[in-house]
Amino acid sequence: MTSVTTPDGLPDGLPDYLCPTDGTRVASDSLDWSCPTCRGPLDLDFSPTPAPLDALSGRHVNSLWRYAECLPLPAPAISLGEGRTPLVELAGTVSAKLDFLMPTLSFKDRGAVVLAALARRLGPDRVIADSSGNAGTAVAAYCARAQLPCTVYVPARTSPKKLEQIGAHGARLEVVDGDREATARAARAAADDPGTFYASHVHNPYFLHGTKTYVHELWEDLGGRLPDALVVPVGNGTLLLGAALAVRELRAAGLIERTPELYAVQSAAVAPLAAAWRAGADDLLAETPMAPTFAEGIAIPRPPRARQILQAVRESGGAFLTVTEDQITAAQLDLAARGLYVESTGVACWAAVRDGTLGERTTVVPLCGAGAKTGLATG
Repeated sequence: MTSVTTPDGLPDGLPDYLCPTDGTRVASDSLDWSCPTCRGPLDLDFSPTPAPLDALSGRHVNSLWRYAECLPLPAPAISLGEGRTPLVELAGTVSAKLDFLMPTLSFKDRGAVVLAALARRLGPDRVIADSSGNAGTAVAAYCARAQLPCTVYVPARTSPKKLEQIGAHGARLEVVDGDREATARAARAAADDPGTFYASHVHNPYFLHGTKTYVHELWEDLGGRLPDALVVPVGNGTLLLGAALAVRELRAAGLIERTPELYAVQSAAVAPLAAAWRAGADDLLAETPMAPTFAEGIAIPRPPRARQILQAVRESGGAFLTVTEDQITAAQLDLAARGLYVESTGVACWAAVRDGTLGERTTVVPLCGAGAKTGLATG
């Protein structure tokens, strides 16, 4: 296990990591990116108590650090004002949270700022990440803000606009021949080098504690309640698992009486979790057919936190939904006609519910990435 000393020489005061599979505990100052026993993703030994609604009303911080009690490290100096995105009505009982209005134009800023703050505190020699685009862009931007050297591994088919954005932030690009899974393998191999901080939005639980602020914001903006249904796009499941964390925190603190159902949306072309769900399985099936999809951000063949994702959806009383390429294209054009230009992955949830699938349930969908990142889903 590799550990580091914080730049100021003080005890880091951070929670330890815990393996959800075998209970292995990992020191808070470790640069290990997975459980040393089973090599699975880690969670945090961290159970915060959210501030009540009246305590938030007097706060002037207009970023996700508004919810400081619920975050596993102090507010950093590297914040770009991420979070606090608008909630707007779409149609009927469905509203959208405009998370594409983030500094790097995607919801991944919520987790990236927390990872960069942690990396800056630990002081590694370099930071690496792997991504289909948005997470890598966010990590590159926040590492630039934190003055940390950063390398981002991306699949060869990544959108040129996303590659341009990552490079503009000063990150080194490692383009991997192969799919998203091959890219992750290349990054994980590099992550084992001494002095390397793996800013993995999948394996590092700090990212999930950033994405959970999506739900804390909804709860505040809705006056201390949550909608009947939260519909979330799922590839690696970082937004869904963050949402589940926030719901548990709010419920444990007695700040909500009823928990929302979680609906996970996948592209029908790459839907390993939906297939496992339909089969009643607790983990991924041995093989699931895959095909090209416009929803590149959720085209993940074997998400490492699959068991946790399936469990979170089941416990909420929700389900998995899948959308076709035609539905994605139609939803993107429909949102554009409503004044919202969203990337093809980011429209998946609207594609899943715009035909009234969830009936009269009050529903919120995230619009996760700006359309300028990928263009229209055509051809």
